[in-house]
Amino acid sequence: MLALTGYVDRLSAKPGGTIAFKISSTLGGEYLADLVRIRCGDPNPAGPGLKILPVDLPFGGRFRGRHQPVHLGSYGRIETPAALADVPVLTLSAVIWPTLPDGNAQAILTVGDPSGDAGIGLEIGPDGAALRLVTTGGTQTAAVGAPLTARAWYRIEATVDVAAGTARIVQTPLDPARLGLRAATTTVQVTGKPLLAGAGTMLAATPGGEGVPASRHYDGKLEAPTLVAGDLDTAGVPAGRVLAAWDLGRDIGGVRVVDIGPGGHHGVVVNLPTRGVTGARWTGREMCWRHAPKDYAAIHFHSDDLYDCGWETDFSFTVPDGMPSGLYGARLRSGEHEDIIPFYVRPTPGKTGAPVLFLASTFTYQAYANHRRGNLDEGFRARIKDWGANPNSPDDHSDYAHSTYNRHPDNSGVALSSRLRPMLTMRPGFLTFNDARGSGLRHFPADTHLLDWLEAKGIAYDILTDEDLDDEGVDLLRPYAAVLTGSHPEYHTPGTMDALETYTQEGGRLVYLGGNGFYWRIARNPDLPGVIEVRRAETGIRAWAAETGEYYHQLDGELGGLWRRNGRPPQRLAGVGFSSQGLFEGSHYRRLPAADDPAVAWIFEGVPETIIGDFGLSGGGAAGFELDRADVNLGTPPNTVVLASSEGHGPSFIPVFEDLLSHVNTLNGEPRDRLVRADMIYADLPSGGALFSVGSITFCGSLSHAGYDNPVSRILENVVRRFAAGS
Repeated sequence: MLALTGYVDRLSAKPGGTIAFKISSTLGGEYLADLVRIRCGDPNPAGPGLKILPVDLPFGGRFRGRHQPVHLGSYGRIETPAALADVPVLTLSAVIWPTLPDGNAQAILTVGDPSGDAGIGLEIGPDGAALRLVTTGGTQTAAVGAPLTARAWYRIEATVDVAAGTARIVQTPLDPARLGLRAATTTVQVTGKPLLAGAGTMLAATPGGEGVPASRHYDGKLEAPTLVAGDLDTAGVPAGRVLAAWDLGRDIGGVRVVDIGPGGHHGVVVNLPTRGVTGARWTGREMCWRHAPKDYAAIHFHSDDLYDCGWETDFSFTVPDGMPSGLYGARLRSGEHEDIIPFYVRPTPGKTGAPVLFLASTFTYQAYANHRRGNLDEGFRARIKDWGANPNSPDDHSDYAHSTYNRHPDNSGVALSSRLRPMLTMRPGFLTFNDARGSGLRHFPADTHLLDWLEAKGIAYDILTDEDLDDEGVDLLRPYAAVLTGSHPEYHTPGTMDALETYTQEGGRLVYLGGNGFYWRIARNPDLPGVIEVRRAETGIRAWAAETGEYYHQLDGELGGLWRRNGRPPQRLAGVGFSSQGLFEGSHYRRLPAADDPAVAWIFEGVPETIIGDFGLSGGGAAGFELDRADVNLGTPPNTVVLASSEGHGPSFIPVFEDLLSHVNTLNGEPRDRLVRADMIYADLPSGGALFSVGSITFCGSLSHAGYDNPVSRILENVVRRFAAGS
């Protein structure tokens, strides 16, 4: 763990609202917390440099440090009476789809604490299904001796017959024709009297002891965990009295574990395992869990899942009246250790004084939070040290779980991401790439290039977050003459898409300053604050692919994947949409003849250049990495003017997969190499609103070049000032 770090309970607050800070320190002694404003988060000495400005407001102070641990791993927790297991014959059974069966012992269904003083556990391990039982003679373990095949369905069961003094374990493959396996079984003598009176039942884990809520986590899918007073028949049907039977296909969108047995022993899942996944009965006839919950009656547990660190609050801050809207941070310092936890101050409702709104892409920051890239080599570490950049990388610290661009230990994709944890990548000074021609910033710190430019140009602005917009809707946007995005507003909910579309349809002006925006559809659940979900379905530029049949979100029950596959291509909102991706390299735009039309010539006032943006702190050029193009077939407004297009991209750049029909044919008929471009566009909308989009992630990295006096900066200033003036 980091020596000093923390997180906030919410990313933004308006005057009168309170933000709580959750801090962990392993240093002992005190730490100092003070308030700063974050203007520029780029430590590159060739640029403006880090601009972390002190704020003179009552805030923080000195606090005694304390270590607050993180407990990774999802599981089910059920409060059951101690007498539940006190029967002459007890059977524990479950249907499983293990993903790491060759590892250490993993608990499937436990009653009491089988690694402690009293309890029984149905487990798996390298020797297949296993039993762990506490008796008067100590802890006894046994296994069937038949290794499990990964990603195959089995029914496993363990029966303890107290009177006979025996225990039987059975492992039955549910697809024997494919696996070529028979059921495996073993019977062992129980030495001593079983101690089964431990209270509480767990799924996919077992109690972990003092200070640790769970251990021996299971990686894989789990279905139909059942407790029976008696035995099961050969088909797995209870021959005795059902004590508890948990239907994991119920309340898929939430955290409840529903017992359909007579006792109603309901529980909850902890640390948000993946739900809405195919179960043992899935046939492929239905792709949406809402339509066939019995086909989706499984939960995929992971040993590294995390929802909420659950840390206690060290201090709070209530935003005072009159505090300017902006990006701030709680700076923590103790000796040589420092961390800055960002947060946003919203404008006072009804008192908006700025004509321009910056919409912080916090859903995207969260989707990428703690992205382990594996690129932290010796040269990169040297740059971080030389520049005084943020030294804390997810490559070194996996304690705080991962991003939706990583995979779990069992190689399944991370579909859920929470902000209720330290997000190491959402810090000023964090470098993503060892960029040979620039700074290598992405997401949160890259967007401070725009904030720094707004400050340098004296353009008044307010800030709201994606989460604010999703919670409260288009009314938040209506007071503003123009809404500006950052460099990569990739992840959006139906609520944020609806709000932005309504804003432009009502006459608003949208300035889209990134690439690969409005790309993935994500889900939220108001009952689970702070978490987003993405299912990487069907196609697209992806870090992993969702399993077939698992394209529907668990949090809202709706189809995931690309917004384009959901009938809302980015071109429909922003005029351009994702077209090509390559290495983190920047090139330039070439101004097109259409830019000289008197109707749009004002955009290029003071810009005589034909080549635009062959410089910058992001890849060395204003057009790079991920590129968006105009396409009327995908929704670009028919009167859109393409002002400039990029050129000169390296051999790593390829068209996005959703545009390719084969190795030669493209969806819109353009040659493959023509799809490798960023289009800078302008469109007057029938509503009286307007669009200006640049189609490139690296655009804002060029704004500060030559003291903010360059063609990229002048173009954006012409647009923003005209939009801000309401024209």
